[in-house]
Amino acid sequence: MGENSRNKRKCSFCGRPESEVGLLITGLNGYICDSCSQQAYEIVKEAMQNSKGDAGSLDLKELPKPTEIKAFLDQYVIGQDDAKRYLSVAVYNHYKRLLQKPGKDDVEIEKSNIIMVGSTGTGKTLLARTIAKLLKVPFTIVDATVLTEAGYVGEDIESLLTRLLQVADYNVAEAERGIVFIDEIDKIARKGDNPSITRDVSGEGVQQGLLKLLEGSVVNVPPQGGRKHPDQKMIAVNTKNILFICGGAFDGIERKIAQRLNTNVVGYGAAKETVKIDRSNMMQYIAPQDLKSFGLIPEIIGRLPILTYLNPLDRTALRNILTEPKNSIIKQYIKLFEMDGVKLVIQPEVFEFIVDKAIEYKLGARGLRSIVETIMMDVMFEMPSMKVTEFELTLDYARLQIEKTNISRLQNA
Repeated sequence: MGENSRNKRKCSFCGRPESEVGLLITGLNGYICDSCSQQAYEIVKEAMQNSKGDAGSLDLKELPKPTEIKAFLDQYVIGQDDAKRYLSVAVYNHYKRLLQKPGKDDVEIEKSNIIMVGSTGTGKTLLARTIAKLLKVPFTIVDATVLTEAGYVGEDIESLLTRLLQVADYNVAEAERGIVFIDEIDKIARKGDNPSITRDVSGEGVQQGLLKLLEGSVVNVPPQGGRKHPDQKMIAVNTKNILFICGGAFDGIERKIAQRLNTNVVGYGAAKETVKIDRSNMMQYIAPQDLKSFGLIPEIIGRLPILTYLNPLDRTALRNILTEPKNSIIKQYIKLFEMDGVKLVIQPEVFEFIVDKAIEYKLGARGLRSIVETIMMDVMFEMPSMKVTEFELTLDYARLQIEKTNISRLQNA
């Protein structure tokens, strides 16, 4: 009786009875044998790899060249040509390193990690977010401020790679050729020049932990991020081919640069100057020794060989940022009003007024949004309830809104 029932049940895919297969899995309306499920797994795996595009699918002829990468960045980010050039070349060389085939000459292309230095609101994070849209490899932006040394409250250094694994759908081979942008790298600077008796667990300790990641080694990564614990299964990730791009504001580093150049940021310097120094933009003279003076340890500076800077935003740049990029602030507000069926018209003088306020309060590009939001707040509150099809923003209205609001809260301390 039992033998008959075994023969009655058969695989819905290949038709073999239960007696001829090793295992028959029962479903709601049918059965599948072990060999068919194995074949199905192989088909799905192959299809997933083809849709994702692995390392072998990269073709140097089809990949964007440095000039094309920079042209793409120009659509979203105003100015900062030097930083764009460095980023474009770094990404293109990263592709070439992934496509390198072992040859007889034993020449192995090593990665060149980048560190970008620039004041707040100059576009470091925006550059990273924009370039992510163009990349053919996994890319993630991580924040260095939450990291602490192993064994202390906070996140382990290895959790930087957890986000990269998540972007790559936990495909380790895919993640091992990705790019990681570490933001706010200056926040893990050594707190003082002299080594302290107490441990600097969120500063120098984190820098020491980052060394092995930047250099290239096999790191055990917690799959869910956060803090590691003994019972957790770890994922081994080799960071040899992962490109690291670091960015930071390095607030106050101008004084370190000025000291090195024997000049002062404020006051009267020596009369004898062989080279004219532009004191309004000291960041352009930055050198690795300035990063060491700021609080980065020499070992980490050595592992970030490419040092580039972002220029402070002048009046022209701020004016262009307001209207020119594809997703500029003004275009975003026009879109917001469009969704309520209202056409937003802004007088040209208003743009100049907004830029003047941004320069006055030293708010940078982020401050432009704060000022526009302040001007638009009352309109955005009342407009959806009013039956109007057009709203014209005048200079008088903008002035009135700024005066009415306590603008001092927008100022950075």
